[in-house]
Amino acid sequence: MPALGKGLGSLIPSKTKKDYSASAFDNDTEIDSKRIQYVPIDNVTSNPWQPRKHFDREKLEELAESIKQHGILQPLVVSKEKDGFQLIAGERRLKAAGLLNLETVPVIVKDVSDRDKLELSIIENIQRRDLNPIETAKSYKRLMDEFGLTYEQISEQLGKSVSSVANFIRLLKLPIIIQEALEKNEIKFSHAKLILSFPSKPEQIKFYKKILKNDLSLQQLHELTQKSAAKQKNKEARDPVLASWEDKITKNLGAKTTIKKRGEKGFVKINFFSHGELKNLLDKLEQ
Repeated sequence: MPALGKGLGSLIPSKTKKDYSASAFDNDTEIDSKRIQYVPIDNVTSNPWQPRKHFDREKLEELAESIKQHGILQPLVVSKEKDGFQLIAGERRLKAAGLLNLETVPVIVKDVSDRDKLELSIIENIQRRDLNPIETAKSYKRLMDEFGLTYEQISEQLGKSVSSVANFIRLLKLPIIIQEALEKNEIKFSHAKLILSFPSKPEQIKFYKKILKNDLSLQQLHELTQKSAAKQKNKEARDPVLASWEDKITKNLGAKTTIKKRGEKGFVKINFFSHGELKNLLDKLEQ
């Protein structure tokens, strides 16, 4: 399997070997002018493997204004298809050109496999940091599922820590409502990581709603997380003897019973929900 992480450097030719990054091409169009073609924009179709699904309209308009002033400095990378061209890299430039109603766009045509298209689309977006957290997580997951890579291999190829890769992929375990909030930038990645510390999806959704309702800061959410963890720890550390007594009393009285004990002292709490239930409990206690 070819190494990942090369990005557009493996597709865009250069006069020297000192810099193969995509950005290096911005000021070297003359060097590769023979490789560049201008093709009708309608003949270029979007990349079906594009991991990014959300494009900021305001940023696209800013890019369109830049293109209007200076032109497309970095050509799109495409592959030749039966009925035209398929985009490999340059989705934002293509969309911005569409906003300007340009008739043609500069392209470099490359013969690559479908697997290479997927790899390059993912790598380009990750390197440029254009993806939201969920799109990044899904990109890492596709590298695992479709290329068979491990956390360690993704980490090595993309220059990320193993823990960073793992944290992103864990986001896909969150309830869909929270994943969508991350995609819309309604909550932050740091919020999402703390939400993941809650064991159940109902708890995760509960605290997600608290974040939105109360505009909780990261510190406030962290404090809530610690309180919840302490509560859960106390629950797990419940005295088995007391728990057994609670079960016996609950069964005998037919009412939920809780025993609280500190040292030699404590109290017994018996729940009831009506006057009739209370009278029934008192009758049983008198027997």
